[in-house]
Amino acid sequence: MAKHMEKHMEKNMIKVGIVGGTGYTGVELLRLLAQHPEVELTAITSRKEAGMPVAEMFPSLRGRVDLAFSTPDDAPLRQCDVVFFATPNGVAMGQTRALLDAGVKVIDLAADFRIQDIGVWSKWYGMEHACPDLVAEAVYGLPEINRAAVKGARLIANPGCYPTAVQLGFLPLLEAGLIDTNSLIADCKSGVSGAGRKAEVGALFAEAADNFKAYAVAGHRHQPEIRQGLTHMAGQDCNLTFVPHLTPLIRGIHATLYAKLTQDVDLQALFEKRYAGEYFVDVLPAGAHPETRSVRASNICRIAVHRPQGGDTVVILSVIDNLVKGAAGQAVQNMNVLFGLEESLGLTQIPVMP
Repeated sequence: MAKHMEKHMEKNMIKVGIVGGTGYTGVELLRLLAQHPEVELTAITSRKEAGMPVAEMFPSLRGRVDLAFSTPDDAPLRQCDVVFFATPNGVAMGQTRALLDAGVKVIDLAADFRIQDIGVWSKWYGMEHACPDLVAEAVYGLPEINRAAVKGARLIANPGCYPTAVQLGFLPLLEAGLIDTNSLIADCKSGVSGAGRKAEVGALFAEAADNFKAYAVAGHRHQPEIRQGLTHMAGQDCNLTFVPHLTPLIRGIHATLYAKLTQDVDLQALFEKRYAGEYFVDVLPAGAHPETRSVRASNICRIAVHRPQGGDTVVILSVIDNLVKGAAGQAVQNMNVLFGLEESLGLTQIPVMP
C-alpha cells in the first residue's frame, strides 16, 4: 500500500465508488475522501483512462490514492456502499437504477435528479429523461434545508454551485416571509473551474485572464433549479432574475443578492439565528464583505447581510468554493448525513490563504 496509506480497513468502513474521476469535481472528491477516516476508496472509473494510476494523472494524490482508473463495466460499483457520479449531465440517469437495485446509495453531482419537473429539465438540458420515477424519489441535497430527508435517502441530487450560494443567501429571509418574492435578483460571479476540465476557447488562459464578462443572461440552466428551491422555501412562486459572470479566478463563487423588504427586521440577528447550528455556514459581523479567498478549498459558505442607507433593499453577499461547497464537499457532507456520521467529518480543512 502506498506511503501514508496505513488506514485501518475495518469492516465498517464506507466503500466508495466514483464514476467519472478525471474532472475537477472528481479529483476534488478524491482529495476529500482520501482524508476521510471512515472511507475506503474502492473504485474510480474512466473509460478513456482505464488502467492509468490515478496519481499519474493527479500528482497531488501521490501516496494518498493507490487506485487505477477502471472502466464502468469492470469497476466493482455494485459492491460499494455509495457511488458518486462526477459525470456530465445525462450519464447518472442511465446507471442509477441498477445501482439502487443492488442496494447502493447514489449521490449525483450533475443535474440529472435536481429538477422535479421533467418537462422543465428536458427543456434546459436538451434530452429525454431516462428515469423520471427516480427524479420523484431523489432528495435535493442541500443539508441546511433537507437534512432529515437526506438521512433517509437512497438517491441524492447534489445541488449546483450557483444554486448553493444563492439559496443559502436568500433562505433566512424567504423562510421568515420578509421579502417580496416577485423581484429577487441574483448577480453571481464564478471562477473558470466551474466550466469543468475540458478544452474550450473561453477557458484558455489568454481568454479568461485579465477579463470579466456576463454570460447566459437570457437563461442559465441553474435558474430553474434555484427558482425551484426558492419557491419551496417561500411556500409560493418566486420570480428570480439570475445573471452569472465569468471572473479570472480558478475557484470561487460570489453571489450578490438583492431583495425588497416587506417589513422591518433585525437582519443580522435573523441570519445569525438561522445559521447558529450550521457548521458550514458562517454569518459574518455586520458591515463585513466576504471574499472568495476566505473559503478557497473549504466547504464553508460565508455570508454577510447589508441594508444600504437603511432603505428597503436588502443586499446579501454569499461566497463559496464552487468545487467544494458547490460540488464535491457538499457531496461528502451529504454522505456523512446519509451514513449517520458527524457532518463535518473529513471536511474541516481550513481555507487556503493567500
